[in-house]
Amino acid sequence: MKKYGRTYHLPSSPGVMSDDKILRDLAVLESAAEVVFTEKMDGENTTILQSGCHARSPDSGYHPSRDWMKAFAAGVSPCLAEDERIIGEYLFARHSVAYDRLPTYFLGFAWIAGGITQSWDATLDRFSELGIAPVPVLHRGVFTQASVDGVLNGLNLSKQEGFVVRTTEAFQEPDMATHMAKYVRADHVQSDTHWMHGEITKNGLRKS
Repeated sequence: MKKYGRTYHLPSSPGVMSDDKILRDLAVLESAAEVVFTEKMDGENTTILQSGCHARSPDSGYHPSRDWMKAFAAGVSPCLAEDERIIGEYLFARHSVAYDRLPTYFLGFAWIAGGITQSWDATLDRFSELGIAPVPVLHRGVFTQASVDGVLNGLNLSKQEGFVVRTTEAFQEPDMATHMAKYVRADHVQSDTHWMHGEITKNGLRKS
């Protein structure tokens, strides 16, 4: 099992915490032929692999909110190769953002195979094969201040956490520190009690 890497904040991200890292050099994003902006969902970073699933830390313990995730992963894991991992946001339990129209509780955002974060289009194809819904796409194009501003203008930061931007091309897993970044709203965490230590409040699913 391997822990998913840290996504650095864009320099303009107002939600930087004391233990966060900031991407100071935007050269890779700015020179990329294409990037994709996706909504940053407010859940628990979770990895599905051949042996099951785990929260961001592979040694994370049991929590009752994770029962749904374990059942979902049980249907995906047998389809994965040994060197393959699916990473996404697990949204069963409400954190700081309340959702009432989710398509499902696990939304994928990365497919890593052989130590390579696969291209965005290949990732979407793999998700389709596995029955995994992706995080919402906000914009595809080049990375400029205008594209960043356009994405931000389309967000409601009272109800959305922010966005993640990455190159659409594949890259080595250790290079995620330069090939992707995030923007998080100011004062994102709006409770003094960690969601794992309080009563579980379920997010809502979209009615079919």
